[in-house]
Amino acid sequence: MNSELNSADLPNAQAVFIHDDTEVLSTAVARRIAALAAEAIAARGVFHLALAGGETPRRCYEKLRHHTIDWNQVHLYFGDERCLPDGDASRNDSMARAALLNHVAPPQANIHCIPAELGAIEAAARYALELESVGKLDLVLLGMGEDGHTASLFPDNPANTRIEAAVPVFDAPKPPAERVSLGMGTLNAARNKLFMVTGAGKRQALEQIMRGVALPAAQISKAEWHLDHAALPIMNVT
Repeated sequence: MNSELNSADLPNAQAVFIHDDTEVLSTAVARRIAALAAEAIAARGVFHLALAGGETPRRCYEKLRHHTIDWNQVHLYFGDERCLPDGDASRNDSMARAALLNHVAPPQANIHCIPAELGAIEAAARYALELESVGKLDLVLLGMGEDGHTASLFPDNPANTRIEAAVPVFDAPKPPAERVSLGMGTLNAARNKLFMVTGAGKRQALEQIMRGVALPAAQISKAEWHLDHAALPIMNVT
């Protein structure tokens, strides 16, 4: 197995960190988020953080709630959301509340959920307006699907090329088909981008990225990639 993967192997990567397993990765990423929060609050008095959905981020959030962070100075956003009713258990904001937000109690005004229950077009338009006052996000947390998608930007989907800060997504290949995502420009403009990628199911997408295939995840520039050993391609890609 290739355990020597580095930033030169992944186009656009700023750094690559390889962890033994999901638990170790989650611990390291939680520590990294806490450090970036402290840096941003010291420099600008606020930390604008976009959360990701998925099982690996959930474990990270459970660990993050034990770190000392000035949550009064943290504003929380979401990288994407499924167009489901408010409070639906399958929404990313529901997972984030259960794993993190209900335990650290940031001011409710600091939690900026995507109003995806309004439908993709209306929700994206409203979220884009809300993001206008933010400028650059300080940190965007990202996952990667087995098809190389990130947030809700799927391969060959027209949403990938839209220029709005938040974009409506239709015909997603996994349900629900209607979603809202931060646009590619918003993701790339963030001061820090951090991927969490775990499991053998991600190997093929990583191999494609290493070969130069422009999957959506590969289009995020200067990102930190945190991988577990199970996700690493078995063969070196040359």
